[in-house]
Amino acid sequence: MKIRDFGVEIWMNKYETKCELNLAETCVESLTIAELLDMSGINDIGQQLKPLKLTYGEIEGSVRLRSLVADLYENQKIENVVITHGAIGANALVHQTLVERGDRVISVLPTYQQHYSIPESIGADTQILKLTEKTGFLPDLEELKKLATPGTKLIAINNPNNPTGSLMDRAYLERIVEIARACGAWILCDEVYRGTDQEGELGMTASIADLYEKGISTGSMSKTYSLAGLRLGWIVAPKELIHAVCIHRDYNTISVGMLDDHFAAIALENKDKILDRSHRITRNNLAILSDWVDGEPLISWVKPKSGTTALLKYDLPISSEEFCVRLLEQTGVMLTPGSAMDMEGYLRIGYTNGEEVLREGLGRLSQFLKNVAASAA
Repeated sequence: MKIRDFGVEIWMNKYETKCELNLAETCVESLTIAELLDMSGINDIGQQLKPLKLTYGEIEGSVRLRSLVADLYENQKIENVVITHGAIGANALVHQTLVERGDRVISVLPTYQQHYSIPESIGADTQILKLTEKTGFLPDLEELKKLATPGTKLIAINNPNNPTGSLMDRAYLERIVEIARACGAWILCDEVYRGTDQEGELGMTASIADLYEKGISTGSMSKTYSLAGLRLGWIVAPKELIHAVCIHRDYNTISVGMLDDHFAAIALENKDKILDRSHRITRNNLAILSDWVDGEPLISWVKPKSGTTALLKYDLPISSEEFCVRLLEQTGVMLTPGSAMDMEGYLRIGYTNGEEVLREGLGRLSQFLKNVAASAA
């Protein structure tokens, strides 16, 4: 099977360990094990871990963890949940389970590249629904109706959106459900940033799995819950889809690590504390970034309503890759070029690392913009 290079992942792999200030990071600032245990009130983790025999464990994920994941949704039960190797594993399994050569698949762009490159590699009739500033980087519903011809297999969306931070509320999602239902399509909603909304006590909008009988939600511990090192995600979907996914999953997963499962369960049992922390970081740091954008004449954006990243449009006569390489070499600051997401002319910035990193990085970025503008003049 031939597949395109994964632009964002190649960029991150190449430069992430070579930067001084990482403003390409997409997770809410990662927790240490000590911080997680302090939140959970566990004084001696060894008492829990030492008796564990490191077998494959419960193949679909522990009952404890699957129950906690189900509780993140309105209408889901343990049989609607399967645990995966991160959201990246969850998304790949869904596409590989549902999509066959010739099937029509609709994916928004920008989004995580899996959602259009995997169907393309299978030989699907992959249609791209471009998100633009005109609609606030939300899907154009009239255009979606045109693309969603009878028999469409899958509509892949991303809510909150990566990299724009746009957010579809319940009413907007319900309109997408109407379109999908009319043509018989499944909806895969990559909800890995769910829980980072800028407004609301929970900071968590509705999930497609709760809104549609053919809705599939994927999520993980990485972004909102600040535990990317666990490499743990999930699929929430109707039982028949979970069963079909598990057939494919047997060939590439078997089970997730017992330690990952255990720590993820600890985290979700203390999710309120983690979410409170995430909201403080995301809301405070977005305000800092917003003030910075307001003061930069060469930068424009649609301000995010959720997520951990923003898409910045820049007004300079250089490619996004050249911009980011020069920025890194001259200042030590890392961003992600829009070209890595098929969005040339833009930059993705992650703003939910430490406040001091963000402020210092933005200061260096401002000086870089001035220098490049002066050179171009």
